[in-house]
Amino acid sequence: MNKVPFFDYPGIYNRFKDEFDAIFQDVCSRGAFILQNDLEKFELDLAKFLNVKHALGVADGTNAMYIGLMALGVGRGDEVIISSHTYVATANAVEMVGAKPVFADIDNNNLLCPESIKLKITDKTKVIMPTQLNGRCANMDEIRSICKEHNLLLAEDSAQGLGAKYGNEFAGTFGSFGTLSFYPAKLIGCFGDGGAIMTNDSMLADKLISIRDHGRDKNGMVSMWGTNSRLDNLQAAFLSLRLKHFEEDILRRREIAQMYNDGLKHLDELSLPESPSDNSLNFDVFQNYEFAAKDRDELRLYLSEKDIGTLIQWGGHPVHHFEGLGYGKDKFKDLPNTDAFFEKCLMLPINMSMTNEDTCYVIDSICNFYQKEK
Repeated sequence: MNKVPFFDYPGIYNRFKDEFDAIFQDVCSRGAFILQNDLEKFELDLAKFLNVKHALGVADGTNAMYIGLMALGVGRGDEVIISSHTYVATANAVEMVGAKPVFADIDNNNLLCPESIKLKITDKTKVIMPTQLNGRCANMDEIRSICKEHNLLLAEDSAQGLGAKYGNEFAGTFGSFGTLSFYPAKLIGCFGDGGAIMTNDSMLADKLISIRDHGRDKNGMVSMWGTNSRLDNLQAAFLSLRLKHFEEDILRRREIAQMYNDGLKHLDELSLPESPSDNSLNFDVFQNYEFAAKDRDELRLYLSEKDIGTLIQWGGHPVHHFEGLGYGKDKFKDLPNTDAFFEKCLMLPINMSMTNEDTCYVIDSICNFYQKEK
C-alpha cells in the first residue's frame, strides 16, 4: 500500500543534504550568524526574483506584517480590512500595532472579496490587506481600485504566495509592502521560522530596516522604537539554495495540481481550484491544493485509512470563529461564504517528495470513496 504524507518534513533536508551540510559548515566556521553577507545575498536574490526594489529578511511572517504596519504608522483607532479565511497571524499583526482587524467575506476563489470590502469601509479604515492564499492572488485590479477610490493603503499577507502572479506582478509587490513566510511547510521553507518584507518604497525600506533591529539606523543610533526580528544568517543561506531551485518546484507543484484537476474534475461532489494555466490572469503556484468536498469528514477518514495525509486548514476555523479572542461565529452573520466553505474545505498533499504514482493513488482513492457512496 502507498503511504502519502501530507508533508514530508525530512524530505526538505534530504533533497539537498550535501548542499545543506556544506552551507552549515561554511556559515558556522565563519561565525556569521546575524546580519551578515549571506542574508544580504538572499535579500538581493529574492528582490531580483520578485522584481521589487527591496526584500528584507525578518524572523517570521507574523513579524513581517507587524513591522510593515508599524512602519506605515498604523495604530490605535485605525481599522485594517482582512479576510477571515487566513491564519490568525494576519489578525494578530493588526492587533499588535493597536489597530482593529475587520473581517470581509471571500469570493468564488475563496480569497478576499472586493464587494465585501466595499461594505466594510468606514472613516476609520486605513489599510486593506488581502491574504494571497494557497499560492493564488486575490483580484488585485479591483482591490487596488478600491484603495485608490477611498485613499486607503494597500498591504499584502503573501505568506503562501511566493511566485504567484496576478497579471504580470508578483504576490507581495502590489502595495506599500508585502510579506512572506519561510515556515518549513511554505513554498520555500527554512529549518525553523523565517520571513521577509518586500517594498518598492525606499524610504519605507529604511524604516523597516531600523524597526527589525531595535530601531537602530545605519550609524547604529536608535532613531525610533523597534523590535528584534532579524532573519538568521544561517537560515538565509539555506533559503538561497531553496530559491535557486524554486522555479522547478513551481513547475512540479503545477504538474501535481493539474493531475488532481484532471483526475477529479468529473466528481460532482467536489469543487476544485482553478486548473493551472499560463494564459489566465492568475499564475498559481499551489502552496496548497484546497477544495470543497461533500461528506468532507468521512472522506478524510477514508483517506487516512489509506495512509493519505490531508489537512483542514487552521483546524477548520476561520479567524472570526475564535471566541477566546472576543469573536465567535454567532457575532458575524455577514461572512456566509467563509462559513460555508469551512464546512467542506480540505487540502490534499502536494509536496516535492510526491511521485506521479503517489498522486494517482490519491486520485484513485478519492474516486473510490465517492463510487462506494453511490
